[in-house]
Amino acid sequence: MSSSVTRAAESEPPMPAGPSRTSTGAADAVPEPGKRRGARLVRPLLAAAAGVLLYLSFPPRPLWWLAPFALALLAGCLRGRRARAGFGLGFLFGLGYLLPLLVWTSEGVGPVPWIALVTLEALLIGLTCLGIALVSRLPGAPLWGAAVWVAGEALRARAPFGGFSWGKLAYGQAEGVFVPLAALGGTPLLSFAVALCGFGLCEAVRVARSHPGRTTAALAVLTVVAPVGAALAARPLVSDAAEDGTAVAAVIQGNVPRAGFDFNAQRRQVLDNHANRTLQLAEDVKAGRVPKPDFVVWPENSSDIDPYTQPDAYAVIDRAVKAIGVPVAIGSVLAPETGPLRNTMILWDPVKGPTDTYDKRKIQPFGERIPMRSFVRLFSSDVDRVRRDFGPGKEPGVFDMGGSGIGMVTCYEAAFDDAVRSTVRAGAQVIAVPSNNATFGRTEMTYQQLAMDRIRAVEHSRSVLVPVTSGVSAVIRPDGSVVSQTKMFTADALVEEIPLRSTQTPATRFGPLPEYALLLVAAGGLGAVALRRIRARRAA
Repeated sequence: MSSSVTRAAESEPPMPAGPSRTSTGAADAVPEPGKRRGARLVRPLLAAAAGVLLYLSFPPRPLWWLAPFALALLAGCLRGRRARAGFGLGFLFGLGYLLPLLVWTSEGVGPVPWIALVTLEALLIGLTCLGIALVSRLPGAPLWGAAVWVAGEALRARAPFGGFSWGKLAYGQAEGVFVPLAALGGTPLLSFAVALCGFGLCEAVRVARSHPGRTTAALAVLTVVAPVGAALAARPLVSDAAEDGTAVAAVIQGNVPRAGFDFNAQRRQVLDNHANRTLQLAEDVKAGRVPKPDFVVWPENSSDIDPYTQPDAYAVIDRAVKAIGVPVAIGSVLAPETGPLRNTMILWDPVKGPTDTYDKRKIQPFGERIPMRSFVRLFSSDVDRVRRDFGPGKEPGVFDMGGSGIGMVTCYEAAFDDAVRSTVRAGAQVIAVPSNNATFGRTEMTYQQLAMDRIRAVEHSRSVLVPVTSGVSAVIRPDGSVVSQTKMFTADALVEEIPLRSTQTPATRFGPLPEYALLLVAAGGLGAVALRRIRARRAA
């Protein structure tokens, strides 16, 4: 009997699992609270790490190729996220990117302005990433996402307080393979190509992991390959041929007595430094050690006092200009009896004296002017270092120097597409970017700005002269290559023969049209998302 019972038991099907067994299995499947919290932190940490990776792609490091990988990592974090999550992840990405990139803004004034600026810009990047997250589920997501990125850069270049376009993707690509696209469509197209390559890389990896069909895989790979191919096709637009002959240009770096906001605390010392270095250049020319220049460019603020109101400053400049015997562009601060100060470049002729001026048009908020002064003073008393605001000029400045048209783009203006483009369209054969970086000491700021100047050289196919009070000064050819440059905080002079060019690149002729076209693409992607949601609600 026992054997028969045993055989019957073995032949019976197994009993269904009871409640106790089911509950035990479910408990095993649910992650522990600590693991859940850790999983939720992965995306935020990766977003911040992507920002740091993008920072590392910027000068003075020659790691431009990191930028697409940084954006691929960001795209992976944003894919499929809701709007609120996209904004938060984008904000963390912005902090990881801009905190180290803009740390130089804290020089001499402490961390408050730096953190305030980075927070504001990171919020705008968060808004951009909100849009990228929304379009991430659309077919062709890399295209829509890259266009939304350009829309975010366009916003940051215009608002608030006139915009702050430092940190555009384009400005980290001076050494990169994508740079010829600047001559085709300006910095917006260059930024778009980098973003498209990065977002396409993320899409290609995602599609490869999901075992796609051939068409889907080909489209994903195309978004990576197309920007590179377009850049190679645009190479013929990059040329340093001397269309209008050549000129010998001299760039003066006189140095300053000290770094920081008190660089001009010793009256006339900055002016004397630049005048003395010009006198030394005149001696070198006379001795045959260097060729005689056709014109000379001094930096922004190289005359720390107004030569129109201070006779001793006028005499010092006039003596130096007469010694070198060619036109010299002098940077000075003019203080009219009423109204704002003027950050002015003065064309000084060895015979006629001062003959023309250019007033800087893009005035740096919280540096040369203080918006909401009484409110900002609650957070930092350093706003009162700017006792009198600067006012903007209205017209581009192109000086006739030794028969060549030299366009003035003063320091901060080099970050703005319209300021540079309008100068070239006004007849500049050469671009000069006189700058004063002494306030920012030995930080990376001067190298970041030099990279911008190199992009502008390719964008408009012009030689670019970069005289800086404390360095790094440089001479850049129209193909973006640096012919010569100085060291920081030394007195020096660069004398180089440069090509003169008058041809306008497509970027110069088209102006903002490529950017507007990409804004329409971004609007189309966001509009498609909105339409999908409306249809889903109606269906529900």
